[in-house]
Amino acid sequence: MHPFRVAAFSMAFVFFQFAQAQAPQQIVPSSPTAPAQSMDDKTPQAIPSSRHALESLDLEAFFDGIVPLQMERSDIAGASVLVMKDGQLLLQKGYGYSDEKKKTAVDPVTTIFRLASISKLFTWVSVMQLQEQGKLDLDTDVNRYLDFQIRPAFGKPITLRNLMTHTGGFEEESRDIIITNPKQVVSLRDFLIANQPMRLFPPGKIPGYSNYGVGLASYIVQRVSQEPFEQYVEEHIFAPLGMTHSTFYQPPPKALASLPSEGYRGDTEKPPVGFEIFNPVGAGGLSSTATDMGRFGLALLNGGELDGSRILKPETLAAMWTPQFRASDQMPAQCMGFYQTWRNNLRWIGHEGDLIAFHSLFFVEPKEKLVLFVSYNSAGGGNKPRPEIIDMFSDRYYPSDRKQAFISLPRKEVAAIEGTYQSTRRSESTRLASGNLFEQRSATVDKDGILHIEDVKDLRGHPIKWKPIGKDLWQEVDGQQRLFAIRDDQGKVVRLAIDFPGIQAERVPWYENGRLLLSAVGGSLAILAAVVLASLARTGMRMFLRKRPRPAPQPGTRWLPFISKLAAWIWVSLLSTIFIFFAMAGDDLNPPTPAWDKYSYLINGVTALALFISLFAIVSGIRIWRRTELRKITKVKFSLVALACLILSWFAIQWHVIGPVTRL
Repeated sequence: MHPFRVAAFSMAFVFFQFAQAQAPQQIVPSSPTAPAQSMDDKTPQAIPSSRHALESLDLEAFFDGIVPLQMERSDIAGASVLVMKDGQLLLQKGYGYSDEKKKTAVDPVTTIFRLASISKLFTWVSVMQLQEQGKLDLDTDVNRYLDFQIRPAFGKPITLRNLMTHTGGFEEESRDIIITNPKQVVSLRDFLIANQPMRLFPPGKIPGYSNYGVGLASYIVQRVSQEPFEQYVEEHIFAPLGMTHSTFYQPPPKALASLPSEGYRGDTEKPPVGFEIFNPVGAGGLSSTATDMGRFGLALLNGGELDGSRILKPETLAAMWTPQFRASDQMPAQCMGFYQTWRNNLRWIGHEGDLIAFHSLFFVEPKEKLVLFVSYNSAGGGNKPRPEIIDMFSDRYYPSDRKQAFISLPRKEVAAIEGTYQSTRRSESTRLASGNLFEQRSATVDKDGILHIEDVKDLRGHPIKWKPIGKDLWQEVDGQQRLFAIRDDQGKVVRLAIDFPGIQAERVPWYENGRLLLSAVGGSLAILAAVVLASLARTGMRMFLRKRPRPAPQPGTRWLPFISKLAAWIWVSLLSTIFIFFAMAGDDLNPPTPAWDKYSYLINGVTALALFISLFAIVSGIRIWRRTELRKITKVKFSLVALACLILSWFAIQWHVIGPVTRL
C-alpha cells in the first residue's frame, strides 16, 4: 500500500517507483563482519557468496551490521526485526527508539508498529473463514453482500476474487485515506460510499492495486459476520493465535494505548506524525508487534493452526497461496491476497506496508519454513531498506551461483517494447490525474539490444539495464528483476508486467504523452508570462514617464486588449500558485481531507473565471485576422495568446484542474 506521500503531481504512483517499495531489488549484499565503512558510502558492502549457517548468532551479527547503517543513512528512529525457521525463533530484536524524544527503546515483544498494507492479509483470511462456512462466494457479484451498490461498468460485475487479486479495475482513491485526528474518523460504510472510485479496467483483466477494493472486502466481512470488522479480526484471528498486542482499532484500545511507537516523517528531530488512522480499515489499519507477527507466520506455515487453535483449513490456505493472476509463469504471481517475491531459489509470499512514517515487510517461505518480519517507524524506511533486507538475507543464507543466460533477438522484436508507459494504479477522474503526466517513463532499446527505462535505478543509484532471456521476457543485467511485455491480439506491446504483480505499466497513447502535453502547457504559460511581463514593463514605463502622454502603438499594430491581458494574469497566477504550494509542501503534505475543500472551491472559482475570460481572448485571436490594416506580426501575437488560452482551458478541463470538490 502506497499512501499519499508526495505532492499532488505525484499521485499516480509510477510503476517502477512502486515496485521498489513492494518488490525485491538487486543490490550488492553486505556483511556485518566486513570492515567498517564511511557513512559517505551509503550502500552496505558486499559479502562472499558462500552460504552462511542460518543460526541465531550469525543472524544477529547480520542484522546488527545492516539495520544500524540503514537507520543512520536514512534517519530512521527505530526498527523491529523477527526471523523464524522451522517453527523456532532465531532472532527477535528491536533497534533504536520508539520515541526519539523520550529515548524509549524499541521492544519487539511489546512495541506496536503500524503495519499498513500487511493488514490486507488479515482481511483475506477473514474472507476465507467466511467462505469456509459457506457464507461467501468468491465468484459472485460483490453487490450481493453490500447495502449500497458498486456502480456498473464494462458489463461485468466485480467479485471477491477480483478484489483479492487487485483486478477490480478501480482507479486510485486518496481522499481521507490517512488522517491523524480521531474526531474526523468516518464509518467504514460512509467512507466507501463517499469515495467510490471510477472503474478504469474490466474486472479480472488488468491489475491496479486498490485499497478501496480491500476496504470493500472488509465491509463485506462486517456485513456477513454482523460484527464490526475490528471486532471480527480480534475474536477470530488475534485471540485464537494469542496475538495479544495486535488490533485494528484506530487508535488502539486503552489496554494497548501506551504501546504504539511514534512515527517520524523524514527528520527524527521534528515532532512525530501522530497516530496515522488509515481508511479503509481493512486495507491498512493493523497495529502489531514483531512477536505477534511471528505467531501469525507460524500459523500460516502450519496449515492455519497454532497451539491447537485453527484459523483456516490447510486446503483453504493452500488455495490462497495458489497463483491466481500473473502475466507469465516466469514472473512472481498474485495469489489470493498474498503476493510472491522471488530471490535466488526462494519463493517468498506475503505483503509489505507503507504509511507516511511506517514501512514494513512480512513474508514467509513455505518450502524453507521461514518467517521474516521487519518494520521501520520513519519515512526513511521506505523504498530502499526493505529490498536490501530481502536481497541480503536471501544472498547470505540461500545464495545462488546460477548465472542467467541472455539471448539475442531480432531488432524488430525487441524494439516493440519501446514507448512511454504509466502505472495501472492511477487516478483519471480526479484533480490528481495530472500527476500521470509527470510519472510517465520512456522505454528505449539501444543498438546493443539493451533495454533502458527512464529514471529507473537500482538501490546503488545505477541505471538498470535489461536484456532478453526469452520471448517478451527481460531480466536485469546485474540482478534478478524481470519484465514481461504483454501484447494485444495484433501483436503490439500494450503493457509491461513487473516483479510486483499488483500493478502493470500501460502504454500511453500519443495524445496523452506527458512530454508533449507538458511542453504545450509550458509553452502556453511562457507566452502568457511574456504578456504579464510586458504589461508590468509598460506600467513601469508609464510611472517613469508620468507627465508625458502615453505613446500610441506603431502604425499597423495594436496592443492586446485588457481581457487578453487579464486572462494571462489569471492563468499565470493560478498555475504558479498551485505549483509553488505543492513544491514547498513536498513530503510534508498529508493526503487530501475535507479540510482541502475550501482550497478546491477556490481553485474551481479562479479556474472558471480564467475559462470565461479565455473565451474572449480566443475570440479576439480569431477576429483579429479580419483586420486588413494590421500587420501580420500583430495578428500572430493575438493568435499566440488565444492559442495559449485555448490549450490551458482544454488542459484545465481534461485533466481536472476544475472539477468536483470531493473527488481527490
